[in-house]
Amino acid sequence: MKVNHKRSTSRFGGAQDMTTGSVVNKLVSLAIPVVLANLLQTAYQFIDTVWVGRVGPTAVAAVSLSFPILFLMISLGGGLGIAGSILVAQYQGRGDTEKVNEVAGQTITAMLFASIVVSVLGYHLSQPLISLMVRNADAKLIADATLYLQWTFIALPTLFLFFVFQSLMRGVGDVITPLFIVGGTVLLNLVLDPFFIFTLDMGVSGAAVATLCTQTLAALIGLWLLFTGRAGIQLTKCSLKPRLPILKKMFFLGLPASLEQSSRAFGITMMAFLVADYSTNVVAAYGVGSRVLGFVIIPALGLSMATSTMVGQNLGAGKPERAKEAVKFASWIAFSVLSLIGLATFLAGDLIAAFFVPGATEVIGEAGLFLRIVALSFGLIGVQQVLNGVFRGSGNTLISMVLSIVSLWVFQFPVAYILSTRTPLDQAGIWWSYPVANVVAALVAVLWYLKGSWKEHALLEETGTREELEVQEESMVDFGVQ
Repeated sequence: MKVNHKRSTSRFGGAQDMTTGSVVNKLVSLAIPVVLANLLQTAYQFIDTVWVGRVGPTAVAAVSLSFPILFLMISLGGGLGIAGSILVAQYQGRGDTEKVNEVAGQTITAMLFASIVVSVLGYHLSQPLISLMVRNADAKLIADATLYLQWTFIALPTLFLFFVFQSLMRGVGDVITPLFIVGGTVLLNLVLDPFFIFTLDMGVSGAAVATLCTQTLAALIGLWLLFTGRAGIQLTKCSLKPRLPILKKMFFLGLPASLEQSSRAFGITMMAFLVADYSTNVVAAYGVGSRVLGFVIIPALGLSMATSTMVGQNLGAGKPERAKEAVKFASWIAFSVLSLIGLATFLAGDLIAAFFVPGATEVIGEAGLFLRIVALSFGLIGVQQVLNGVFRGSGNTLISMVLSIVSLWVFQFPVAYILSTRTPLDQAGIWWSYPVANVVAALVAVLWYLKGSWKEHALLEETGTREELEVQEESMVDFGVQ
């Protein structure tokens, strides 16, 4: 029996071995394309908000109310993608190409099934959930939000498939291929958004239809690259057949990640419930502020994903100290970059808000206040995200889940509820809950990381480093075992 340790390479982008060479150079070369790809991916929502903002505050509020529900439903299946990327990264670090391909196929199969279930469920629950959230809102807001959400759920399977493709590519260290695909489809979305919203007079739902078209194209390109072997992973029909041992491992590894994301998404949904009790202008301000937060956190998420790949591959190769070195560098970069972004956001909060809703004076003022309150804690968000990447990359998804639950349900939501309903702060109390949660989450994450238990988590079934496995293989060949 011969074990295949041939390194997987990509003809289109370039799979990277993160276990050798300069830690700083490897991390930066991985993080920058990931950040750019995430910025472009966020541009979908950014472009939607800009064009929808031209329709009016009610349209912006409709998209804002839909997002937390969509995030919650996506989170139900998102853990499978995270599990697949963790296993791919560690097998890639170990040099086991067969296992990389096998895990990739099982991840695609599991996510396709999960996306169809979530899509059907979300479509039929859209109207009841929106009606429950906005009991005192006008009928047009409910109708627009429902229609936008339903179209988005129709697009969910292709959205899931491309997210999985991106995760698998990060696992093998290829971050260039997804960057090119996302860039092309975002440019297409920039053209399709006004076409569907204004030319075809579809209103707010036109933004969701445009995203359906572009995400479908991205998913098809990703699948073509995987099945032709041009992306560093070679999928076959056989690799897609369900294999219970791998699916079981993915389930138990991905379950905490799903619960973490679901908890976070449910927390965002509950925050939207709190905001929905105020005027449409406040809801719109929350939507603008949330979009900006989602945009400025992208550098931290990119470093988190890069760190996860670095940690996964190096732990798979039996190099925990190299992984630790990458974490230290990534944490300082995330804190510094996001602190600078936070300072800029603090100084230009009203100008940023005016870009989204030009002429809406009340919305601009409230959104500007939201941004000024939360901006100076951006650096702590960066540290927290990088450390979450460490825990995920090492297979400690349970730690990330606990951190998320503590941050949202022990601190942010209770603080938001008390300050907004029991003090004169009103909606500003909701805004203040964000920096409180950021401080606590970062502190707990740092303390947990310093314990060092993340380096000792055994995820793969084999024992020994990649070098030791190669020595064992050479010994087997010397004795005539093939």
